[in-house]
Amino acid sequence: KDEEIRMINEKMDFYVYLSPKEAAEKVKEAVTAGLYSGEILDEYVRILPNGKEIIMVLFEKYYMRSGNRATLTFLADNLEEHTRVHLSAGGGGQGVIFRFDWGAGASFSTSARDALAEYICK
Repeated sequence: KDEEIRMINEKMDFYVYLSPKEAAEKVKEAVTAGLYSGEILDEYVRILPNGKEIIMVLFEKYYMRSGNRATLTFLADNLEEHTRVHLSAGGGGQGVIFRFDWGAGASFSTSARDALAEYICK
């Protein structure tokens, strides 16, 4: 089966062969590395009685090309057979009326997806 990634605007959904915790660590390493890296604003972990887990990490990064900050929300759970990952980027747009962000949101979510590329269920 081909790689299944749904991307609508700056949102992506896909499954990986990692635990939610392992997936979160890979994304945190990728998104917070480097000179112009993102920072973690919030992290929430929920362990359910059956051992399943849900992890949310909220990142923020300044993009010079848009002159604004963008956010990335990472959500992972293992409530199904494989870990489901949901990525959603926001902010980054200039102005009150137009939300054009010069690709900052797509770039942010793609960097997180790339960190998990080799683990995506096919």
